[in-house]
Amino acid sequence: MPEAVIIGVGNILLKDEGVGIYAAKYIAENFLFSPSIDIIDGGTIGYRLINYLQGYDKVFILDTISADDEPGSIYSMPSEALMGMGHYRRTAHEVEVVEMLEICSLTETMAEVNVIGIVPEDIKNVGIDLTDKLKNHFDAFVGAAINELKKAGFKARRKRNKRSLDAIIQSYNLPHAQRPSARREVSEQLI
Repeated sequence: MPEAVIIGVGNILLKDEGVGIYAAKYIAENFLFSPSIDIIDGGTIGYRLINYLQGYDKVFILDTISADDEPGSIYSMPSEALMGMGHYRRTAHEVEVVEMLEICSLTETMAEVNVIGIVPEDIKNVGIDLTDKLKNHFDAFVGAAINELKKAGFKARRKRNKRSLDAIIQSYNLPHAQRPSARREVSEQLI
């Protein structure tokens, strides 16, 4: 088993809240690592995060961070710094991430955890997409994650066939799931 895992955390249904998931998938589809790294779509993983915090040597969490800063600002911090940020806990999954870090810090077994976070612009409106502000800062967010991996001793190499952020986001939309007009559908069935 690889010694490290990247976990993209968030909710893709709430615009920028899904940036961690998109970033994890983007990294999985565009980079190769040596030694190898597991990459997980953690969604709103909640209490199951404990399995990763205790099952790996190094954990890199990609997420939004509720900081009083400009949307698109990027932070990279060890778990100890995150646990001291009470104002970070604004969304349900942020609460769960910090709680799992706090619980694991009390045990004998806990990975070295680094959180790479980006300040969102919109996490209230429903939509499978990112705001333009976060799309403009997405490459820097991924770059910050890759830099943290390199600092931890991992070599990253870009794959030849690059998959774009827009293609990643579209992969979460159901292209054939269109809502038909109920009246037209019923009337066509009657003919």
